[in-house]
Amino acid sequence: MLQAHSFLWNYLWVAPNALLLLLALLMRRRGLHKQFRAFFAFAIISALGQLAVYTADISPSVTPENFWRIDWASLVTEGLIKFILVAEIFGQAFGSYASLARLGRLLIRGVGVVLILLAALAAAYTPKDGLFGIVSGAHILEQTIYLIEGGLLVFIFSLAFYFRLRLSRPIFGIALGLSLSACVHLAMWAIIANVGLPNSTRAPLDIIRMATYHIGVLIWFYYLLVPPKALTKPTVPPTDPPTGSAHEEDLDVWNRELERLVHQ
Repeated sequence: MLQAHSFLWNYLWVAPNALLLLLALLMRRRGLHKQFRAFFAFAIISALGQLAVYTADISPSVTPENFWRIDWASLVTEGLIKFILVAEIFGQAFGSYASLARLGRLLIRGVGVVLILLAALAAAYTPKDGLFGIVSGAHILEQTIYLIEGGLLVFIFSLAFYFRLRLSRPIFGIALGLSLSACVHLAMWAIIANVGLPNSTRAPLDIIRMATYHIGVLIWFYYLLVPPKALTKPTVPPTDPPTGSAHEEDLDVWNRELERLVHQ
């Protein structure tokens, strides 16, 4: 059951991507695709790309070389849309500070796209030895994407915590699902790289990684589609409005300075 091409292995490859397409459909029906455009595009592109790779994997007419070429195309496309999504998360987190949010989005998109293209070129021009070179290049590209993605998400969470910014429920759920998947994926590959497991024993780790992504998709369903519970607050006498913290004042200063530089 914990082997490649077992029922569980096939289910964990297909089901999360089918659910992502369903989530995209439900988002469109509820009008959420306009509010979270990058995630809506990610759900469709990522799901279709992975389903294409799965179809190539089980199709006897697809050669190993062509399979890995399809995997490369899916990785590059998904990597690019992921960084657009991470930029959207940053913009939503710092939405109250328009200039900072705009600058952060531009930097994350620009740096992310450049890094993905550089990683793809480096992997493509790495000395290859037949099929092994294609496979190792795809793995290098995949780990690079997850490493950069995970680092950016940790950076966003750290900034939000430091400046006491409250992420909206959907944005928090999107970031949480991405972070969980990236961290587990990198952990599994770290085990494979350092322990030196033979190919025959790697299937359980692949299943753990795919199961984690399945959980991430369910997290997105919950945070995007399930409304939060209404909390009843006890009646309290009015008090003076709280003053902003020093960290919030720093953000205000940075935002004003950016606005001044932009309009000079």
